Amino acid sequence: MNVEPEQLDAPRMTQDERRTIRRQAILDAAEALFLENGYPFVSLSAIVQQSGGSLATIYQMFGNKQGLLRAVVDRSSDESLKELETLFTSKQSPRRILEAFAVGYLAFVASPRAIAFLRLVIAESLTDPAFGAAFDRDMQTRFVARMATLFERWNTERRARIDRPWQAAELYFAILMCNVPVRSLLGKPPGGTSREDIIWRLACFLDHFGFEDDAPSVGAQSARSQTRA
Repeated sequence: MNVEPEQLDAPRMTQDERRTIRRQAILDAAEALFLENGYPFVSLSAIVQQSGGSLATIYQMFGNKQGLLRAVVDRSSDESLKELETLFTSKQSPRRILEAFAVGYLAFVASPRAIAFLRLVIAESLTDPAFGAAFDRDMQTRFVARMATLFERWNTERRARIDRPWQAAELYFAILMCNVPVRSLLGKPPGGTSREDIIWRLACFLDHFGFEDDAPSVGAQSARSQTRA
């Protein structure tokens, strides 16, 4: 997305609105170039050429090239986090909420776009461990923290039995991610991402912590039948 001058000169547009448009244009260009050419082979000058603006604007908004990569991945992750927030306000039972989020989350992280981002982040983390640590702290932890808050609330409301909300949230995401990181490194699509497979993997977790349920889903019924067998 190359921002045309008339877009930024539109009447009644505030400085913040212009800045938002410019920022989105830079992120769009960076995402397209990173995924097409690979992060190490994309220069900030190439991003400026495609998005418009200047190097000074990129440094001001993102600090450096790594900061820009983190912002690109952060924007992508926000899509999944918004879905989580929507589910949290639904009137479904805790078990149904966790099952529904799991299916949506795996569809997101197993998508070609998300896998491509994950490979970029892993590759950069191998050469710069500090970048990997910052990515884990600023991004992955956001999901765990939000889920842990929900687990704590459900425990207080007696809709689950969770003595360690944070550890339970980490375990939940570990079960979901399963083989995604390793297979991403190997260039293979992740397996076990069908709705039935996901709910089967979650069944023991959901049963152990006693998450309140209404009517068991088809996948959950199948998982419990296989467990009893």
